[in-house]
Amino acid sequence: MRPGDRLVVDVVRRSGPWPALLAFTATAGAGAQLALPYLIGRTIDGQDRATWLAAAIGAVAAIMACESLAVWTRGMSGAAVAARGRLALMRSVLGVGPGMTRRFGQGDLVTRAGLNAEELGGAPDAFVSVVSLLVPTLGGLVALTLIDPRLTLALAAGLVVIMLVLRAFMRTSGEIAAGYQETQGEIATRLVDALAGARTIAAAGTAEREVERVLDPLPRLRRHGLALWRATAGAGVRAGLMVPVLEVAVLAVGGLLLASRQLTVGELYAAARYAVLGAALSGGLGFVARLARARSAAHRVAEVLAEPALESGTRELPPGSGTVEFRGVRAGGLDVGDLVLPGGSVTAVVGRSGTGKSVLAALAGRLADPDQGAIRLDGVSLRDLSPGVLRQAVAYAFERPVLLGRTVGDAVGLGLREDMSLVEGAARAARADGFLRRLPDGFRTALEAAPMSGGERQRVGLARAFAQGGRFLVLDDATSGLDTLTERQVGEALTGELGGRTRLVVTHRAATAARADRVIWLDGGRVRGHAPHGVLWQDPAYRAVFQTMTVEDAVPEPRAVPEAAP
Repeated sequence: MRPGDRLVVDVVRRSGPWPALLAFTATAGAGAQLALPYLIGRTIDGQDRATWLAAAIGAVAAIMACESLAVWTRGMSGAAVAARGRLALMRSVLGVGPGMTRRFGQGDLVTRAGLNAEELGGAPDAFVSVVSLLVPTLGGLVALTLIDPRLTLALAAGLVVIMLVLRAFMRTSGEIAAGYQETQGEIATRLVDALAGARTIAAAGTAEREVERVLDPLPRLRRHGLALWRATAGAGVRAGLMVPVLEVAVLAVGGLLLASRQLTVGELYAAARYAVLGAALSGGLGFVARLARARSAAHRVAEVLAEPALESGTRELPPGSGTVEFRGVRAGGLDVGDLVLPGGSVTAVVGRSGTGKSVLAALAGRLADPDQGAIRLDGVSLRDLSPGVLRQAVAYAFERPVLLGRTVGDAVGLGLREDMSLVEGAARAARADGFLRRLPDGFRTALEAAPMSGGERQRVGLARAFAQGGRFLVLDDATSGLDTLTERQVGEALTGELGGRTRLVVTHRAATAARADRVIWLDGGRVRGHAPHGVLWQDPAYRAVFQTMTVEDAVPEPRAVPEAAP
């Protein structure tokens, strides 16, 4: 069974009471529909017509009540399943981490969590509805058999044709729906990329070209839509034609039986109605199409859920100073080898673009796992730490931080700390407290009501890291948007009031590297040097890394080399 089909079965099985309620309403409604022809026939032929008419009216009321309840149940079922699907997708995406976007585009992920989860939500309704159509079909066959078995043969021959039509339509519509959904994801990915580069597009004056690029897959989307429409129309015509054919066949056989006095007029009427009910499968085209879309959507959702999340252990950290060890580490074309970041030290990471600085930063705090080797914090492998312990010990700040929470205070504390003095202290260290206090409600200002420049967002991101990381801070180019004065002040905080924590700082600035205890120099996918900035500065190739530095940046500031450094 394909992963998507397994997911559909699992969704139906775990949908709580809704599939059972849908099945009840469908079965009860089908039972009332099956009873109605009999009751009307008895009203025509029977002696106590008032009683049979009242019963027929009751059956009609039951059908209406079941249909009304089914509509409500379908809505509740679809909403509940879609919500669970989105929750599972979010957990999977956030559990896998940055590696998820290397396989799936951001817009594609949004489409899978939005439209595809919504279509998956219709799986229980579609599945139960398709199965429930068998109730009137089987009931019609049984009823016709009770009236006269010869009537059953006429209906059964037509049902075989209808089932073949539905089976072919299920396969065709599923293939078309998969292509349609894939194209939707491609358009969404292009749109998200364009929105991320909106300023660049505006500055380059290439808006029209980007519109064409984003909408380029639209003709393909149209072809898929038309193909689905044609498939639905063709199957609908073929299945729909069988209903009058079956009715005529049953009436023809029934007419002969009536002429030979083997049927009554009421029984002939009931037989005609049971022929229509028996052909109810022909009306399942819409449900089959929904089930086909749900299956293809489930396949796209299952692809995301199948991405393996980082497996975590349960160990706690022993007391320690935050010593970080790389032992035989290789990952993503980067050969780190053996490195030790002494507890409480500041280590800068420098290198030209594409040399693996961000890869090293991701490995250091376990945003990704190495292909080979191990990384330890105070003697414990990062793989063995529980997620809570790891994230209390290690914090990140990025070049373009995404701020989360309801207020700017939440954005700094990230919901992990309730101590406002700690939040305010972290903001001071990041030189963010000045502009945050000037906001209308200070740290309680709603995040959406606090517009910030790129540099201010970076400072809030730095404050968040300062407030979170108990032993180890990883700053991935997190000061690139700061002016020289603010960057120097933050650098002083990194080497001063934040002392006691181990710090790994990815940087392009020589001044930042100069303030570090040691520098990891990456070149050609390997560690070319690991020494104080002043020592590495003697190498012209190292100096060439800082081609855009100022004269002030070029002057290395002496720092003591920690004794524990290799």
